Amino acid sequence: MSDTPGSKQQNTAAFYGQAVASFAVAMAATAIGIYQLSADAWVRGFLAIAVLYLVTSSFTLAKVIRDRQEGPAQGAAPSYTPFEKH
Repeated sequence: MSDTPGSKQQNTAAFYGQAVASFAVAMAATAIGIYQLSADAWVRGFLAIAVLYLVTSSFTLAKVIRDRQEGPAQGAAPSYTPFEKH
């Protein structure tokens, strides 16, 4: 393996497929569980919205972490970091 700057490791197609399938199974199981829940429709609706919010915020967090690990592009201005002391 090479640790030279600019070289990125690519995931295999099998790993990508497994990740997509795992996500789909988890979302389907959650949706079926919420649908089968013996509660009022507003409770099931609230849980569905909460799951969607959790999923979207998880994707955003993963992207932010990945972008931070990759570091700024060469010649780019340093990014704003609100939680670090300057």
